[in-house]
Amino acid sequence: MIPISDEIRSRRVPVVTWAIIGINVLIFMYEWLLGSGVDQFYMNWGAVPAYIVDPMHYPLAFVTLFSSMFVHGGWSHLLGNMLYLWIFGDNVEDVLGRVGYGLFYIIAGLVAGVTQVAIQTMASWLVGDPSAMYIPGIGASGAIAGVLAVYLVFFPKAPVRVLVPGLFMMRLVRVPAVVVLGLWFVLQLFNGFLGLGTMSVATGGVAWFAHIGGFVTGLAVGFIARSLIQRRRYRW
Repeated sequence: MIPISDEIRSRRVPVVTWAIIGINVLIFMYEWLLGSGVDQFYMNWGAVPAYIVDPMHYPLAFVTLFSSMFVHGGWSHLLGNMLYLWIFGDNVEDVLGRVGYGLFYIIAGLVAGVTQVAIQTMASWLVGDPSAMYIPGIGASGAIAGVLAVYLVFFPKAPVRVLVPGLFMMRLVRVPAVVVLGLWFVLQLFNGFLGLGTMSVATGGVAWFAHIGGFVTGLAVGFIARSLIQRRRYRW
């Protein structure tokens, strides 16, 4: 299923969401101009576990947990992430407020990065393949996973328009958010554990556990935020 829109209108202009999308697009345009030098850019600004667990090797190692959230590995990587943020980010920004949403986005992305680094480090040790420690983690997926989780907590029944592959063509259908995002998370879990033993520089791959870490962070923040909002309404 490919989501293309939801049916909940945002109450105000989603300035933070648009700003995040704009920053990601601008940085990707810079990557595109680098040509063959983009691989070194990934190593410098992506979250490389070997550098992060040994920060003396690379003084900016911890900074890359933040910078990696704005680096993407191709057009499909960028457009896929920005599509999800465009669809679901505005409503989460409404719920958390602009400042709260911006802080949450960064925190979810950082937790996602730490989760992926920890898993890659563990996998490298278990498999005995140190090359897994040199796979740079890049992309906004972990932070966006957190946004999806908050959306799921607040709007589980919201209709989401998705494209579903048919026999001869794609069909447009309306599906509750809990189905779309619930299946998305199950897929992350399945692929994450399935790929634990195959992490290496040669295979590369998707940072599934960054998605999982971001999503779990979003669930926690979502439930806390919903509880606080409900209490405030009750007092009034």
